[in-house]
Amino acid sequence: MHTILVVDDDPTVAEVVTGYLERAGFAVDRAADGPQALRLAAGRRPDLVVLDLMLPGMDGLEVCRRLRAEGTVPPVPVIMLTARGDEDDRILGLEIGADDYVTKPFSPRELVLRVESVLRRGSVAGERRGGPVLAAGGIELDPAARRAVKDGRELALTLREFDLLAHLMRHPGEAIGRERLMQEVWGWEFGDLSTVTVHVRRLRGKIEDDPARPRLIQTVWGVGYRFDVPEED
Repeated sequence: MHTILVVDDDPTVAEVVTGYLERAGFAVDRAADGPQALRLAAGRRPDLVVLDLMLPGMDGLEVCRRLRAEGTVPPVPVIMLTARGDEDDRILGLEIGADDYVTKPFSPRELVLRVESVLRRGSVAGERRGGPVLAAGGIELDPAARRAVKDGRELALTLREFDLLAHLMRHPGEAIGRERLMQEVWGWEFGDLSTVTVHVRRLRGKIEDDPARPRLIQTVWGVGYRFDVPEED
């Protein structure tokens, strides 16, 4: 049984979300603030965190930042709850390492579906997306084991970052649009395309020798992105 940590200072929202998640078959831990969330996560590592952005004292961005600073591999997935108008905060949350976000007000059922989607990508990715190890540019990526290594050093990739890298490496030299990436990596027919942009930027920061001058993930202006295999490979 997967354990979900729900972090929200609004008891009504927390109770409703907890009820829906438990009826969907999840075990749920609850925290009303950032320090409590970090203590619970340290005591029993959750399989996923549902994290409200607006928390008293320590906000959700700082909680996410501290969870990522622990360096666990793979990192615990985070779905961030944000207000509808806080686009800058949503982008910042993705920059810090959130895997997904849901805007308030939201349908609890929609949130459960997002949770199931994120967990499914991690737990059955080997079965659905298995295959040979991919290697290029000093990167070795094992889809079945969900493990990525760069020059002998294991990469701490989020679920979305891993899937994005695997997809690009499976289509070397092909320019792929952001809309197609959103459909084939995120499984969304529509959504905020800046989500793709932010994940590409984060991924470059982890796999490129110089993220400001990427040699692996190239931007194809007016189209999207392309994974280039270095000549020495």
